[in-house]
Amino acid sequence: MTARHKAGERFQAEASTRGRGRLGEHAGVAWLRHQGYEILERNHFTRIGEIDVIAREGDTLCFIEIKARTDDAFGSPLEAVTRRKQRQIARVASLYLVESDYRGPCRFDVLGMELDGAREWRYQLIRNAFEAPAET
Repeated sequence: MTARHKAGERFQAEASTRGRGRLGEHAGVAWLRHQGYEILERNHFTRIGEIDVIAREGDTLCFIEIKARTDDAFGSPLEAVTRRKQRQIARVASLYLVESDYRGPCRFDVLGMELDGAREWRYQLIRNAFEAPAET
C-alpha cells in the first residue's frame, strides 16, 4: 500500500472534523510546495479568525484557504468557501498586512481537495479566487 493510499484511509478513519482538516491541510501544503509556493505561515490565528496558509508565489503574497472532502455530499470543497468565509479571510489578511507592513501584491487562493476513491487526493487550485469584499 502506498503512502497516498494510507493518507486517504487515515483521512476517512479520522473521527473528528478538526483532525480530518489537519490531515487534509498537511497534504495540501505539501502539494502547494510542489507547485512552487514558499510557505511562510500555517494556521495564522488572530482574534478575528484564521488563515490556513500564508505563502509566496513569485513576488505575490498569497492567503490560501484549504478545503478537503471525502465526497461531494455537502457540496464541493470550493463551495465551502462562502461569502461569509471570504469576508473573514479578508479581515484576517488585512490585519496581517497592517501588522507586517507588507505593501506588495497579494491575492486570495483556494485549494479544494477531494479523495479519489479513498486513495489519492484530487487537487483544484483557484488562484485569485476572490477579491476582498468592500465591507472588510
